[in-house]
Amino acid sequence: MRIRYMGPSLLAFAIVTAMLPGAVQNASAERGALDWPAFRGTVGNGLAPDDCSPPTTWSETDNIAWKIAIPHEGHSSPVIAEGKVWLTTATKEGNDFFVFAVDQESGEIIRNEKLFHSEVPEPLGNAVNGYASPSVAAELGRVYVHFGRYGTACLDAETYEVIWTREDLECRHYRGPGSSPVLFENLIILTFDGVDAQYVVALDKESGDTVWRTDRTTEFTDFDANGKLIMEGDQRKAFSTPIVVDVKGRPILISPASSAGYGYDARTGDAIWNLALTGHTTSTSPVYGHGLVYFSTGYGGTELLALKPDGKGDVTKTHVAWRYAEADAPNMPSPLLVGDLLYVIGNKSDVNCLDAKSGEVIWHERIGGNFMASPVYAGGNIYFTSSQGKTTVIEHGRAFNELAVNVLDEGTLATPAFAGDAVFLRTTTHLYRIEEADDAN
Repeated sequence: MRIRYMGPSLLAFAIVTAMLPGAVQNASAERGALDWPAFRGTVGNGLAPDDCSPPTTWSETDNIAWKIAIPHEGHSSPVIAEGKVWLTTATKEGNDFFVFAVDQESGEIIRNEKLFHSEVPEPLGNAVNGYASPSVAAELGRVYVHFGRYGTACLDAETYEVIWTREDLECRHYRGPGSSPVLFENLIILTFDGVDAQYVVALDKESGDTVWRTDRTTEFTDFDANGKLIMEGDQRKAFSTPIVVDVKGRPILISPASSAGYGYDARTGDAIWNLALTGHTTSTSPVYGHGLVYFSTGYGGTELLALKPDGKGDVTKTHVAWRYAEADAPNMPSPLLVGDLLYVIGNKSDVNCLDAKSGEVIWHERIGGNFMASPVYAGGNIYFTSSQGKTTVIEHGRAFNELAVNVLDEGTLATPAFAGDAVFLRTTTHLYRIEEADDAN
């Protein structure tokens, strides 16, 4: 095992593709090219490639190929493209924002580069989120780095040259940015759900120019009797990363927001449908399969919804196929769809396996811990990583079968990434490459 530390003197396609109607399928990725190019993988669904066979057991001393210290702070998930692992970080006070690149095989730190500076960053107001939570998006030759209103940049993946930047997209995040960028055709799509503005914007990938912008039309009810915003507008913010799905030949951006969900034409930004949500501060990213979109509604009335995405206008009463509204419905980790089974985990460790078509609960277990990272499917198993640094591995299936519980020194809020037969896991202080000892470097 090699342990390295990189000081601040060295740097820095989420191809979230339109998914075909029907059952969600594993997406294959050419190894060494775009192994895990976005938040939650190749198509944003948390499914590793079919030939991925990662270990199920590890510790600080077992099955660790390399471990490196990460300077500054951040909760963005690892992204793996063209032999590099990409992360974002920011200083604790939120003044400086960095992109961080590591050699995928050796763990050598390649780059640690400051991209943006903010003289007066907005205080976070809590200890949960940070200033570097959105994950990088990568395609061949390009990397897109996003820090919400603090800046967005396009980099050459080989030379690290900054091709373009945008620092004029305003939003008062209040609790820090959270939504990751989505790449679709010639666009990079960004989501801004803050307390003062809520909108989705698409930029041209080559120039960074705005192609379209669509403001949310949510009718908020978060005023008190005196007309003052409750909790300074806290109920208006959201952190969800959208996905693009193909619905009858039309690419639709499925975009949960706070207190509402939207379907937009991914090419033009035109609003197609909307629905009212029972919760606010939506954080989960949707998944799609069986002609349904699955996502949770946030806090203050959390539900898991299965939505038919082929409607128009207000679809609140017409297109919800089923709801799971129990107390253990997830409000932060995103759902995971594997075949006909939908796995969801609540912040307090309640795991439910549901029939994806009907919403019927097949089994329920508690695995201990608190959870913000989303579950991932790889090698026939499901990986749940807790905020305390414990990863519980269970066998995919209609009965609960726990295979292993693995503990690292620090906790994690980042969703792990998978490439080849390795797990890339970011804790609050380090980045790990986890691999079977016989295959480890």
